[in-house]
Amino acid sequence: MAILGCDKAAGDSKTGGQPSGRIVYVNTDTLLNNYEYYKDVVKEFDSKRFALENDLAKRTQSFQNEVALFQRRAQAGGMSEEQGKSTQMALQQKEQDIMQFRDNAAGNLQQEQAKKTDALLTNIQNYLKKYNSGNKFDMVIGYSKGGGVLYAKEDLDITQEVLKGLNEEYKSSGKKPAADTTAK
Repeated sequence: MAILGCDKAAGDSKTGGQPSGRIVYVNTDTLLNNYEYYKDVVKEFDSKRFALENDLAKRTQSFQNEVALFQRRAQAGGMSEEQGKSTQMALQQKEQDIMQFRDNAAGNLQQEQAKKTDALLTNIQNYLKKYNSGNKFDMVIGYSKGGGVLYAKEDLDITQEVLKGLNEEYKSSGKKPAADTTAK
């Protein structure tokens, strides 16, 4: 009894000797650590997060100064009971406003970060489609230490080629991640 099969490991003339049905991988840790677009996005968000933290610190310090002034005036008897209640209510409103600002700003930053992450993944996927325009590969998987793939042969690693292409494409586009064209 003869068993017939298709030897996918044999070279294919359309793919330049590349085996058909080939699965390759990109080391996602290396890719992200060396992809200039990703580095720029991280810098942008670090800067925005730092600015937000500074703004919140200033607002909080100003609020604490107002509270301290109110407490000193109240203890010194420098205001009527009605003035005290009114000032206390205004201070409570200010505290709520600061918390609302913090929550809104953090939410907006998180939404913007999600858009940038989506754009990053789209950039990588679109590049991989172009990279694989000759249909050399059936699948490109992401590999990271501790991820779902526990072992992969090094000759299946296309990370450096993909990274080089992504960085060249990003550099030639002249775009910076801050130039977000998505609708808000």
